[in-house]
Amino acid sequence: MATETTRTKPEPTPPGSAGISSDDQAPSRPSQASIGGRKVHDKREAIMAAALELFVDRGFYGTAVPEIADRAGVGAGTIYRYFESKEALVNVMYREYKVHLAHVVLDDFPPAAPTREQFRKLWMRMSKFAIENPLAFVFLELHHHARYLDAESRAVEQRMLGLFTHVVTNAQARRELKPGSPRLLMGMVMGAFVGVIRSCVEFEESLDKADWVFAEQCIWEAIRI
Repeated sequence: MATETTRTKPEPTPPGSAGISSDDQAPSRPSQASIGGRKVHDKREAIMAAALELFVDRGFYGTAVPEIADRAGVGAGTIYRYFESKEALVNVMYREYKVHLAHVVLDDFPPAAPTREQFRKLWMRMSKFAIENPLAFVFLELHHHARYLDAESRAVEQRMLGLFTHVVTNAQARRELKPGSPRLLMGMVMGAFVGVIRSCVEFEESLDKADWVFAEQCIWEAIRI
């Protein structure tokens, strides 16, 4: 069965490019793309939107290809014209959403800014992605350690991890972040970030209602020297 060439965006520019993006503030309302939320423009997009909803709701193993086809409004055989298997589909989705996240967070990253400003921008850009793409963010969190991710998907994850590690180690060298394992510090930050999202989900509030600024200030106090 034929597969479609993956249409991912170019890799994000590593921290070190000049300029500061003007879109670092979280938007006022979510605009998550989904089968029920907007018009899809082609069958591939419809398949991915349907799979995103189902993978988040039921998990990878709990979702069958005919269920994806039914929600996407296509025949089951149509899926295999774009993706050779369910594993291929989830990997294409993982890479595309991960690269999109990287572009939102790292494009025009200010390398010469103080660590305090860099952290604020990273946090608020991550919140922007989560607000605008809540299902995609949850999908990435649920799948980033999955056994069915292939070598290409794992390589994308490792490149992103390397970029963030570079930011942390440089800040530690300037004695602006606490010493210790960069992965531990990043894990603490991400754990708190996910905690903000969970607090919204538990109280059935949209993510744009969270106090992202207050949360960022609290986490900064925990990791700064």
